[in-house]
Amino acid sequence: MKKRVVVTGIGAVTPLGNDAFSTWEKIKNGHSGIAPITKFNTENYIVKVAGEVKNFSPDEFMDIKEARRMGVFTQYAVAASKMAIQDAGVEIGSNVDPERIGVWIGSGIGGLGEFEDQHKRFLDKGPRRVNPFTIPMFIPDMAAGRVSIELGAKGINNCSVTACASGANSIGDAFRVVQNGDIDMMIAGGTEAAITEMTISGFTNMTALSTNPDPTSASRPFDKNRDGFVIAEGAGILILEELEHALARGAKIYGELVGYGATGDAFHITTPAPQGEGAQRAMKVALNDAGLLPESVDYINAHGTSTPYNDLYETQAIKAVFGEHAYKLSVSSTKSMTGHLLGATGAVEAIFSLLSIKDGIIPPTINYQTPDDELDLDYVPNVAKTTNVEVALTNSLGFGGHNATLIFKKY
Repeated sequence: MKKRVVVTGIGAVTPLGNDAFSTWEKIKNGHSGIAPITKFNTENYIVKVAGEVKNFSPDEFMDIKEARRMGVFTQYAVAASKMAIQDAGVEIGSNVDPERIGVWIGSGIGGLGEFEDQHKRFLDKGPRRVNPFTIPMFIPDMAAGRVSIELGAKGINNCSVTACASGANSIGDAFRVVQNGDIDMMIAGGTEAAITEMTISGFTNMTALSTNPDPTSASRPFDKNRDGFVIAEGAGILILEELEHALARGAKIYGELVGYGATGDAFHITTPAPQGEGAQRAMKVALNDAGLLPESVDYINAHGTSTPYNDLYETQAIKAVFGEHAYKLSVSSTKSMTGHLLGATGAVEAIFSLLSIKDGIIPPTINYQTPDDELDLDYVPNVAKTTNVEVALTNSLGFGGHNATLIFKKY
């Protein structure tokens, strides 16, 4: 018999704040974390804005000597994981068996910034001057590996790398491990720190990024004048726990994870399948997994990237799955405020979905000014909505045709 899985802790590092709760306060109030890029000189770049993490001090969360041996994406994951574990009231080795808690943290790109830095050093100074920690600083699985080491979690240790679906897939894959009874708890989510010269250049040259230099309007999901996504960085971590285990230790419960759907488009390396065909199937699989009818969903935290194709096809997918109910539920894109955190985005948006259930607040899609005739759902324009949320669904769709849907329910 499948176990029930609840969320007992959350942690985040985002462009809006270096913890989950200050981030959520700004999300509820429609604040944006998007600003001019400061990580490098953008004089020769047509993309000027991003969702950078601000004032992050790794020494608040880890030994500074060890932090220097980590990629920034790993630092974010360690920080968010420690906050989530503390929030859950977990002391591994004391009130939780180290062998019964695992880690599953995804990253779409890993430490590309560290790789770029060392490649420059290699070209300038030769092979003997390359940092011996280069490989563990950039391989995507090292976030999960380091979290395990820092916290002493000895259960399954894994990493899903599915581009912009990495965080959601990691949570869903970790969900299965707990659901199957293989383990009591999982530290699960996603992390990314890819605002680099190469990343910006690559995404720009494929015309994926917004070239709007105004940070107050660059990320405008579902708006007729959307012109691409705004890249961002950060991490989101959830503590997934088997229900009886959580109740036995008196844990607080944010909500229950009840459904997971994962599909492949088998269509194109970057463009989603027409009508969001793969996303449709992911949502249907998740609903079936949860044993829920489409009419039970109150809120969809959309992938909503602010690209022409994604927003159109995701809207079409929602209509195909939900029928007339699509016009009764609320659909918003928090990427309008955070930007697109790539491999971390699904995890951060899972946190927003949970908190929308807990607080009865549906976050807005800000910067929404000009309706698009083909996009006619309730995108919660510009101002949050206060209403009871029993069930929230969140989509994450990645390059390569990866589609992941998670469904959370009020406990």
